[in-house]
Amino acid sequence: MSGTPRCFVAVVVLCGTMVLTYSVVHGRSENPLKFFCYLVLALAASRLKVNLPGITGTMSVNFLFLLLGVLELSLSDAMVLGCAAVWVQCLGDRPIPLQVAFNVCSTALAIAGTFATYHYSLSRYPMGNPTTLLFLATCVYFVANTLPVAAVISLIERRSLRKIWSDSYLWSFPYYLMGAGVAGMMSWLRGFTDWQTSLLTLPVAYLIYRSYRLYLGKLEDEKRHVEEMADLHMRTIEALALAIEAKDQTTHDHLQRVRVYAVEVAKELKVDREGMEALQAAALLHDIGKLAIPEHIISKPGRLTPEEFEKMKIHPLVGAEILERVRFPYPVVPIVRAHHEKYDGTGYPLGLRGSEIPIGARILSAVDFLDAMASDRQYRRALPMNEAMAQLVRESGKAFDPEVVRVLERKYLDLEKLVHQRTDNLGKQKLSAEVEVKDEDANAEPSIRPDAGFEAQGRRQLPQGSFLSSIAAARQEAQTLFELSQDLGASLSLGETLSVFAVKLRRAIAYDAIAIYICQGEELVPEYVNGDNFRLFASLRIPIGQGLSGWVAQNRKPILNGNPSVEPGYLNDASKYSTLTSALAVPLEGVQGVVGVVALYHAEKDFFTTDHLRILLAVSSKMALAIENAMKYEQAESSAVTDYLTGLPNARSLFLQLDRELARCKRDNNTLTVMVADLDRFKQINDRFGHLEGNRVLRLFAQSLKETSREYDYVARMGGDEFVVIAPGLTPEAAARKAEQMRSLAQQAGKDVCNEDILSLSVGKAVYPKDGMDAEKILSEADKRMYLQKQSQSPQKNRRIYPRVRGRLTTEISGNGQEQELAMLGIVTNLSLGGCYVETSGILLPGSKYKLTFSHDHTIVSIETEVVRMDMGIGAALKFNEATHEVRAALQRVLEQLASLEAVVDLKRSHNAVAGGKL
Repeated sequence: MSGTPRCFVAVVVLCGTMVLTYSVVHGRSENPLKFFCYLVLALAASRLKVNLPGITGTMSVNFLFLLLGVLELSLSDAMVLGCAAVWVQCLGDRPIPLQVAFNVCSTALAIAGTFATYHYSLSRYPMGNPTTLLFLATCVYFVANTLPVAAVISLIERRSLRKIWSDSYLWSFPYYLMGAGVAGMMSWLRGFTDWQTSLLTLPVAYLIYRSYRLYLGKLEDEKRHVEEMADLHMRTIEALALAIEAKDQTTHDHLQRVRVYAVEVAKELKVDREGMEALQAAALLHDIGKLAIPEHIISKPGRLTPEEFEKMKIHPLVGAEILERVRFPYPVVPIVRAHHEKYDGTGYPLGLRGSEIPIGARILSAVDFLDAMASDRQYRRALPMNEAMAQLVRESGKAFDPEVVRVLERKYLDLEKLVHQRTDNLGKQKLSAEVEVKDEDANAEPSIRPDAGFEAQGRRQLPQGSFLSSIAAARQEAQTLFELSQDLGASLSLGETLSVFAVKLRRAIAYDAIAIYICQGEELVPEYVNGDNFRLFASLRIPIGQGLSGWVAQNRKPILNGNPSVEPGYLNDASKYSTLTSALAVPLEGVQGVVGVVALYHAEKDFFTTDHLRILLAVSSKMALAIENAMKYEQAESSAVTDYLTGLPNARSLFLQLDRELARCKRDNNTLTVMVADLDRFKQINDRFGHLEGNRVLRLFAQSLKETSREYDYVARMGGDEFVVIAPGLTPEAAARKAEQMRSLAQQAGKDVCNEDILSLSVGKAVYPKDGMDAEKILSEADKRMYLQKQSQSPQKNRRIYPRVRGRLTTEISGNGQEQELAMLGIVTNLSLGGCYVETSGILLPGSKYKLTFSHDHTIVSIETEVVRMDMGIGAALKFNEATHEVRAALQRVLEQLASLEAVVDLKRSHNAVAGGKL
């Protein structure tokens, strides 16, 4: 509690104590029994209390008995009765002694004033109307009892006394009048009955208390509803603020930080409550008008052009139009509309100055500037907080209100700590997107500029001397452009093309460094880098849309004199540093879209001019086409020597490499082992599982073979399912181990794809110089030995993959959902794990798919099949498609049961044959 409230409380306590002491010392009780009964009733009524709305205070119905005491008792009795009742009312709420003393003494003063108003007026003016005097006394008591408490609250909380008194106490005045009426009636009845009749006022007091409770309960419900609506309102505002943050991706914490700063500064400047609410909403929504600004302007990692700034200047107006439809109960719209106005009148959109700008907008403008300078932006790094504050002070009186700046200068360190604490815990009408905010003189130099300045254009260095120098410079520029155009189409090598371009370009544009980025997926990768800090730029991988070059690639717009340090990869990285301060970046657009970005860098700030931009734009399309052609050539060249399926070298590359290896072995007098491998039963995989699965097998085997070979071994795909390994210096023992390893790799590839042990490998080896002196001879010998090994294996052509069992099982044939629905019966014969033959009169076309359902000995099998061959009028051969483990297990059980039955039948036949022979 500050000094003024303490003084007021002290005066009230002192005066009340004096009045209470005088009344008790000089007074006497005329009827002790009557006083005692009234005292008991008043104390009981003091416990019937309710909480007052809007403040931390209570009110009871003891005023009824206090008024009755004023009418019926002496001053001393009424004083003791009232003070005791107030003291009892304060019990149970853990009161502070000073509060109890203040309440008792203010009540003593109120009773003294009420008693004097009624009795002294009645004695001086005997002909006065007692009812009028009772009304006046009640009014005096109401004011004297409530006004001191409201005054203390007003002094402590710095709120309006009138508002506190009217909101928290004035509503109870009718109840005081009701109590006065009851007290007057009891006093009138005393002329006909004894004073004991006054005891009947206790039920009346309880009724007044109940009406208190109902009324205040309704007020509490309304207050809770208002608070819920206000909370919903604020959450809606925060949701809109999130939309703004999503639009401007570099300011994720900016709005929250601005809100904290603005509210705290407003408290220091003693802004009223309505203004505080408006400022809090405006701090979150002041940039909502940016929804009408194109994304490439908002996210541009460089300064704005005058045209772009004209577009940017509409966002306060658009934001105000949006928020006008919300109809806030406090003045948010004027703050949003004026938050880019400047104190000296040079701001926009209305050119307001000084006190014409709303105080909320003045606070928001300064706070917005301070946080923007201390935050990372697309076009510059963040400044230290003290430097940002110094910049704000320099603009005091020009752009910003000096009073607001003084508060920020004094409190910004504390506010920064507060921000960290809180952030850690924490329309059918068309918008005016086409309006322009122009200066009065459209031809004059613009007086309104963005805070970061316009996109800088370096001063063109005019040639000194006569007009002949200008002509010579123009001819040199034309000659350079002609040479660039000629040279760009002269080579299909990407590296050579970019190198020639960089050398020729330097004659027209003096740069310190050049980086040419190529689009690879969602990244820009430096393909050619030269000049200062080339290692720095060569290490970058720039996502499309980020940084200077990424923004150029995404938006297909150039940037003149941008900041090189905003490129992703070394922003705020102390290990990377560049002395380059200006950049010129242009997109390279080919037939297929943007193929890359060419970026020129210079150490001098704002070095590049519009002439430089014009020259680079003139050759960018030609360069883009040259890069596209070079990249297509490299791709075609690569595919000419690379197998498209496995990524291994193809047969052409194999013969070239084999010739090189043989030449080297001849020089070094070394051996060379060539191993030719062929996948056995690979055709069955294609027939049964399809060519896509066969391709998977080839890719898997090729990858495994490459990974298990030595670094200097050469693995190639000869064609089809044949592979070749060139292994220099491999011993016979190591070659044998390598062959076994290759066989296991092939077997494993078949298992991984087909889940069956279906694949094997034949390997033939030939050694230089023992088996031949040239590539053709060695490959021929290795291929011959591979086929000899393949022929030495058991013949696989006529060997069934699965054993078949004879038997006859009735089956139901139905469509599988893709074919026309049908249901027929057939007889399953020659059953195996791979398929069966079904005897049926129905027509089953080859390639059709059906579901077979049959059973044997309580084992039911339902499996998907495909028709391989149809014998008209007899039946069809079907192969089983891939099935679950449970279905294959059931099929295996049926096969075992049929096989055992077949064995029993064969045994009986042999016994019968033997018995017939004996006969």
